[in-house]
Amino acid sequence: MNLDEALKTFIIESRELLESMEDALLRIEQAQDDPEIINAIFRAAHTIKGSAGLFGLEYVVAFTHVAESVLDKVRSAELKIASDLVAVLLESRDHIGVLVDHAAAGEEPSHDSNQQSKALISRLNTYLGHQPEAKASRGGMPVTHEVKLEREAGNTVQTDNWHISLRFGPDVLRNGMDPISFIRYLNTFGKVVNIVTLADAVPPLSSLDAESCYMGFEISFQTDADKAAIEGAFEFVQDDCQVRILAPHSKIDEYVSMINDMPEQEMRLGEILVKCGSLTAAELEHTLRKQTGNEAEEKRPIGEALLEQNIVRPAVVAAALEKQKQVKDNKAAESNLIRVDSEKLDQLINLIGELTIASAGTALFAQRTGIPELQEAASTMSRLVEEVRDSALTLRMVQIGGTFSRFQRVVRDVSKELGKDIELVISGGDTELDKTVVEKIGDPLTHLVRNSMDHGIESAEVRIANGKPAKGTLRLNAYHDSGSIVIEVSDDGGGLKKDKILSKAIERGLVQPDANLSDKEIFNLIFEAGFSTADVVSNLSGRGVGMDVVRRNINALRGSIDIESEEGRGTTIRIRLPLTLAIIDGFLVGVGSSSFVIPLDLVVECIELSDEDRRAANERSYIQLRGQVLPYMRLRDMFDVKGNTVRRENVVVVQYGEARAGLVVDTLQGEFQTVIKPLGRIFSHINGIGGSTILGSGEVALILDVPRLVQQISSNKNVEKESM
Repeated sequence: MNLDEALKTFIIESRELLESMEDALLRIEQAQDDPEIINAIFRAAHTIKGSAGLFGLEYVVAFTHVAESVLDKVRSAELKIASDLVAVLLESRDHIGVLVDHAAAGEEPSHDSNQQSKALISRLNTYLGHQPEAKASRGGMPVTHEVKLEREAGNTVQTDNWHISLRFGPDVLRNGMDPISFIRYLNTFGKVVNIVTLADAVPPLSSLDAESCYMGFEISFQTDADKAAIEGAFEFVQDDCQVRILAPHSKIDEYVSMINDMPEQEMRLGEILVKCGSLTAAELEHTLRKQTGNEAEEKRPIGEALLEQNIVRPAVVAAALEKQKQVKDNKAAESNLIRVDSEKLDQLINLIGELTIASAGTALFAQRTGIPELQEAASTMSRLVEEVRDSALTLRMVQIGGTFSRFQRVVRDVSKELGKDIELVISGGDTELDKTVVEKIGDPLTHLVRNSMDHGIESAEVRIANGKPAKGTLRLNAYHDSGSIVIEVSDDGGGLKKDKILSKAIERGLVQPDANLSDKEIFNLIFEAGFSTADVVSNLSGRGVGMDVVRRNINALRGSIDIESEEGRGTTIRIRLPLTLAIIDGFLVGVGSSSFVIPLDLVVECIELSDEDRRAANERSYIQLRGQVLPYMRLRDMFDVKGNTVRRENVVVVQYGEARAGLVVDTLQGEFQTVIKPLGRIFSHINGIGGSTILGSGEVALILDVPRLVQQISSNKNVEKESM
């Protein structure tokens, strides 16, 4: 992987980490005691900082380091989670995203970005207070024989020194070594602040050997040297003594930080501890050798052995184990996922679409030849192409939960801006749909959510006066239904006021004063361009701009939008969308010399139009189907198809949502795998047509826009009046 590709991967992963960081920050206020959420936030910031350092992105490292320091204090329970802290961390998360965008564009941060960095760092510093070094000096020295060094400086007790536990072997004097000389040597690169001589190994005088050494020392040592240098002072006496060196508290933070900054590589626990400097190679080798020598005993993890021998601080071992787990989890996730450029995926779908068309042509040719072997081969190929098509389409399917989760932040920010207490409830987040649909549904959903919060949910005072809880509830839900995905945005607010909407529509000339409209038709008036019933124009809404754009965007996705509302109880806006925009299973029908495709998921059944219904076609446009009124429409009349009518017509019964309708056609030609080709701009205004496709014969067939047709048929006033 070259540098450009690595940087691109860093940008992608950083944005993913920022999304998970935002999600965790939005959850932390409700779960302040959950260490997993706190650690997830810290790890996200820490990983971004470490990776940015590899690419020399110092402006990312510098800012993220301050935010990470605040998060570290939260993780160590020195800072309590509060609303103002979460707000600052959310702003910091957004700013890190801006800095990452600068890196993606290959540019240095702008003046505004630098000013924002300074302002946020200033706010973050108010939470940091004293530097970590000041904090570390408060700790004690956990040693075998506890040594408390007290050097008076006012009332301050300073104990932030290395601790050396030294036990000389009995033969050290015989081997020509002077134990005191090693202690004197320590003063050449540091200062022995305190020393306690241990005589507990001295035997009774009757058995004392004058040539043997029984001495031990507990030493408090002040130095800037590292652990390996201190251990090196006892290099010539290593075989004749036991040395345990414990780092000062200030070093613990340094070791933990070094462990966290290590690259994402699989390492043994001992390797991590040696690399960070908290354990020397000699100490690791001695511990491993000791474990190997005790084969009769049950082998313990190396971490337990090091802690039992009091060689490494527990906090450092815990950090190393956490690093191991993090690397293992990341490797497992990477092994299950492969990043694929979306353009390559789109190209694959297009090729499979062409393969689908070619397969249909082969099947048609085989049918015309009448050769059984060729027909069987064509049938097998069609089946395999269908399986490949379905597998390829699943690659583009993503869960809508990621889109829903982003609204946690929107709801939090907007509710504070409006001075309302609003809770967002998400369900159906695991519902999958095409990635292209997910990308294009974000903006319409954002407008609907903000509109519900501004106009739908009342203030706390009004809600309490109406017998409702002070906290309003906004719900996002998604589910599959009849080959479509349904997304619901609902609130428990005041609902839509029909009379107010209708009077406003009459005032603007959208409807006639004597019009007899259903509730659904009245509610749909809010989607007219420039329509608004807001008494006050706010920063969020009230100018009549947006709802018409929402409907236009939904229509562009071959979807529909409906409203259910009850005054005083709340409103539900229901969006119905196709699962995919690329390839569908279709039902092919013929009208005259023209062919049409109906999405198979919307087809309920097919029946023959009776002679009685044919004779009554000029008087009414509905039939009786098992005691139910079914409105219908002739596609011949709808699209002005020329040619003679056939004697036996068929009705294809389709259903979209809760509405059913019939489409009268000449012939039924069976199921057909359909590759959707969008219509050009010149044909985009044609009502009832959602696209086109190419048949196996090379002819073009139009794909029917069933939602529009059902809506048009159901809204026919003559049908409505006659069916009463």
